[in-house]
Amino acid sequence: MKSSIFLLIPFLIGIIIGNSHILPDSIKDIDLSSYALAFLMFFVGMGIGRDTSIFSKFMSLDRRMLLLPLCTICGSLCGSYLASLFMIHTPINNAMAVASGMGYYSLSSIIITQYINPEWGTIALLSNIIRETAALLLAPAMYKLFGPLPIISVGGATTMDTTFPIIINIAGEKYSIVSIYHGFVTDLSVPFLVSFFCLI
Repeated sequence: MKSSIFLLIPFLIGIIIGNSHILPDSIKDIDLSSYALAFLMFFVGMGIGRDTSIFSKFMSLDRRMLLLPLCTICGSLCGSYLASLFMIHTPINNAMAVASGMGYYSLSSIIITQYINPEWGTIALLSNIIRETAALLLAPAMYKLFGPLPIISVGGATTMDTTFPIIINIAGEKYSIVSIYHGFVTDLSVPFLVSFFCLI
């Protein structure tokens, strides 16, 4: 929750500065989002490569659990497709690009801003922040109603960082490896799926 608010503050400051005349036009014309995306992708790769035990943890997973990230991705995309049918003047590929963020708002919003426009980038940011917030706030109720796997699925790409503590607290430590694996796979899918739906 704190990380969401922490990222929302510079976003709002950016909107204020962008709409003001504080910065010269020469700086505003530079495509800063491309550089930010490159840096972000670098740190994502570094974070994955730094955990040397992550691959051995994956090997110990129940084979049925290997399908959980795939179910999360398919469910998110199907849900966004159905929702876009009820929204007037909403391109289906844009809606699916937003859903492909899987809660990874910082990366997905930058990609969508770069390939579509800033308005859809803002929608992606808010949509994925709402997804993460819902995963944090609704986890106890969802666990009681549906069990441990849905609370992992709702968390999307955040299940190996932001929502990981609450998943372990509610579902138990036996789901820690599943949560990390799920977050790893969905996290890895974000740049590819978002870019794909932005470009079709």
